[in-house]
Amino acid sequence: MIVAVAEESRGAEHARPWIEQAGAQYCCLIDTEHRVADLYGMVNVPQAVWIDEAGHIVRPPENAGSTDHFRLMDRTTRTLAPEHQSARLAARTAYLDAVRDWALTGRYALPADAAMARLPQITPEIALAQAHFRLGVWLRQHGNTAEADVHLAEASRLHPESWNMWRQAADLDEVGKASGEAFWQRVHALGDEPYYPPPDLASAQD
Repeated sequence: MIVAVAEESRGAEHARPWIEQAGAQYCCLIDTEHRVADLYGMVNVPQAVWIDEAGHIVRPPENAGSTDHFRLMDRTTRTLAPEHQSARLAARTAYLDAVRDWALTGRYALPADAAMARLPQITPEIALAQAHFRLGVWLRQHGNTAEADVHLAEASRLHPESWNMWRQAADLDEVGKASGEAFWQRVHALGDEPYYPPPDLASAQD
């Protein structure tokens, strides 16, 4: 089964338009405290974790079929060239096909030791970042904006790889900020580093 989890500190109504637009025919949960991201080490969306019928993780968190082609978008028209659209769709289709293949045949599942090796490590800095983030969100919800922003900024400083924390803090500050100029500046700062690291499916086909 598929379970989608929206990390949305502002509650279900802010996630609802995305779920309705997707026409989801599967379970959609709302994680207002980002606990799923904390537990599995997720840093961006969409990320997926594959869990088998015995409850074992067979593919740790990975990019679920999105690509960096969005970085080539015409930001005025918010469009992509046809060849980039095609490449983006091909990557998404390939990932979904792999999920279906795994469900039917078991292919693409990693051995236990390989899955364990790929699990994100929760360092003391990341654990502290999670605490600062949760406190910052709580302070925001209770009207203490100035103190909240200190904790949210510290969360991103301690765990800069977490786009989830940064985007949520940005949208708490100003609706749309997480996809505005501040977002693009942060993306450009990556240089050659990918925003969406491609999943390594080829090494687990057998």
